[in-house]
Amino acid sequence: MEVEAKGMKVDVSQAVWRSSSTGGDTADNCVQVAFLDEAILLRDARDPDGPVLVFNQAEWDAFVEGAKDGEFDL
Repeated sequence: MEVEAKGMKVDVSQAVWRSSSTGGDTADNCVQVAFLDEAILLRDARDPDGPVLVFNQAEWDAFVEGAKDGEFDL
C-alpha cells in the first residue's frame, strides 16, 4: 500500500515495524515505528492495518525531543 503525505510517496508494505523493548510483540498498548527512506512511520500495534502517521525527519526529531522533555505527559 502506497500513501502520499507531505510530498512523500511511501510504500507502507515495505516497512519493517519495531516495537519498544517494554512493549514487545505481544503488548496491546504500544505503538510501532518504522524508518523507511525519508519517512518515519508510526502506528498502533493493536491495529496494524489501521491508519499510519507519517513524519519527516525534522518532525520526528521534534516529536522525540518533546516526549523526552515530558511535553506530552498527562
